This record gives sequence, structure tokens and C-alpha cells, in this order.
Amino acid sequence: MMGLKNKAFLKEFLEEKYILYSNPKFIVDDPVQIPHRYSKKEDIEIASLLAATLAWGNRKMIIFNLDRLLAKFGESPYEFVVNFKKKDAERFEDFVHRTFNSNDCIQFIKVLNAIYKFKGGLEKVFSDGYSKTSSIESAIINYRLIFEKYCSIPHSLKHTPNVSKGSASKRINLFLRWMIRPTVEGVDFGLWNTIPTSSLMMPLDTHSGRVARSLGLVKRNQSDWKAVVELTECLKEFDSNDPIKYDYALFGLGIYEKFGL
Repeated sequence: MMGLKNKAFLKEFLEEKYILYSNPKFIVDDPVQIPHRYSKKEDIEIASLLAATLAWGNRKMIIFNLDRLLAKFGESPYEFVVNFKKKDAERFEDFVHRTFNSNDCIQFIKVLNAIYKFKGGLEKVFSDGYSKTSSIESAIINYRLIFEKYCSIPHSLKHTPNVSKGSASKRINLFLRWMIRPTVEGVDFGLWNTIPTSSLMMPLDTHSGRVARSLGLVKRNQSDWKAVVELTECLKEFDSNDPIKYDYALFGLGIYEKFGL
């Protein structure tokens, strides 16, 4: 446990940075701008899952490739997914983002098709998993199990987190932040009310991990699920109802202020 004086200082510091960086003006540099182009719940969900899945590497390249990818879906990603036909696969032949290739695109579309047609949609998949143990870990596990069921190419499974094997699951935790946190700051969407914000887990990446260690918020050197749990539990000491709001602070400090370098 951190000392009371240190805790008070850190809380004030993180609150200040949260207010600074939880701002729509930063969307122009962030992949979350992609799902913000849609208004229908299912379109936002699908665009968000794809945006979070591809959110690694240079952010300008991420946004460029997401533009290319979502353009292939037409005006409604949801309508394209649920009406997907074999011939539609041709339009993805030239797509690649790092190790995410055209075959992975097709697999994600097929899995999403099954999720919306047979499993009640993305929210139900995650909320059904969450209800088993009231944890995000079980929500992510349930999503991966369903992905495994409908995915026919093993390579595509590399783009779904395996939290059972210790994955930090950064991109899925980011997706869940977008879906669950309220939209009061104008960044997250607050589309789902079946999972509370208090249960969200930190989207731990290189930047937020470096900042968290520099501030003494996490001791574990390895950025895995144990580190995610350690950091999230620490942040709950500052805000037990919405600990992941500090993702804005840690990420902003890392990206824009190069804190901890």
C-alpha cells in the first residue's frame, strides 16, 4: 500500500492529467476516431473492435489502414457483416496491417457474422462471460472461446487475446473501455450497461506501463495480465467506480509528455 501523503499527491496528479487528456481534441490522433464516424450501435461495435484489434504500431499508419479497411465495408459495417457472401472476400485481397492480413479480415468477418446471427451480438458475448465470475477476465475468455469456435484459420487467433495464458489483452481492454465507459468526455461511447465501469481493466501498453512504473503504481516488470490486475487494483484506490479513466492520464503522459523516458 502506498502512503497516504503519496496517495493524495498521485491522485491529484492523475486527476489533473485525466482532465487534460480525456478530451475530444485528441481523437484526431487516435484510432477511436474511426468508430466515432458511425451512429448505429452495431456499426460502432464492429468498427471499434476492428480499430482496437489493429491498434498497434505507428498511430498514423493505424488510422490510414483502418480507413482503408472500413471503406471496404461500405456505409454500414453491421449490414456488410451480417450479409457477407463468399464473393465479398475478394475486396480484402490487398489488405494488410503488420501481421493482420486479408485472411484475418475474412475470419473476423465470419466470426462477427456468427456472433450477431447466433450469439446475440458482441455485448451479449462479453456480458455472458462476465456474468460467470463478475470479472472482465471471464468476459474476455468467453469472447475467445466463441472466436475459436467459428475461426477456421489458426493464424487469426493470434489477434484475439488469450488471457488464460497471461496476455495483458491491451486491445480488448481498450475496446471494452470504449464500449462501457460513459460518453461524458466525448471519447468513449457508453453503449453497454451490462458490465459496470468498476470492473474494467487497464489497457496496459508500452507507454502506460512505463508511466505507471515510473510513478510507482505497479512493481511488476512484465506487462502481462498480472501487471494489469496490479495496476487496476492500485487505480481503484483513487476511483473505485471508474479506475480506468486514468488510462487517459497514463497514456497521455507517455505519448505527449514522454514521461518516464
